[in-house]
Amino acid sequence: MGEFFGTMVLIFLGDGVVAGVLLNRTKAQNAGWLVITPVGPLIGVMTGGLPADKAGGLAAAEILGAFAGAVLVWLHYLPHWAETPDPGLKLGVFCTAPAIRNPPANLVSEALGTFVLVFVGAAITEKALGPYLGVPVVAALVWGIGLSLGATTGYAINPARDFGPRLAHALLPIPGKGPSDWGYAWVPIVGPILGAAVGAVAVKYLIPPP
Repeated sequence: MGEFFGTMVLIFLGDGVVAGVLLNRTKAQNAGWLVITPVGPLIGVMTGGLPADKAGGLAAAEILGAFAGAVLVWLHYLPHWAETPDPGLKLGVFCTAPAIRNPPANLVSEALGTFVLVFVGAAITEKALGPYLGVPVVAALVWGIGLSLGATTGYAINPARDFGPRLAHALLPIPGKGPSDWGYAWVPIVGPILGAAVGAVAVKYLIPPP
């Protein structure tokens, strides 16, 4: 339940700010990337000795939560979908898309961004900063990833962040929407998995326990 509601709120806020920037006739229209990145997808990536049965359940909860958050974004901006003729902008509210479509390069971008999240995030955790300092430091890390590395692909850095909202886009009755670009959807799934796996190995061998 924690993963479901946490991810739901994060997508509601994260995709919500994207909707405010991209959709027509909002008060935040064209506000730009610097407005989007501070409220980006602050979604944890699991690494280490988590049992597979628990990992699967938590991952499913994140996907469902991301789907629910995307539905809330659709509902919140309900009058604005018909006011926005560009189907690409509507899709961009829900899921990531590359600035230059080059799947191998896009895969590397997603993997590198996720690697930084896992490796540096683990280093922050190992410092035992506590919830009052650790949470804002990790938030700053995600913000930094968005500003430094996110402009190539939109930085999913977690499969649930992209897959759940993309599925919502496919199923919701959005006027004038185009296809959900499932041909690209594997990149923000495989890339974060690869980056997280390499990051977890690096954490194990390069970051000593406290």
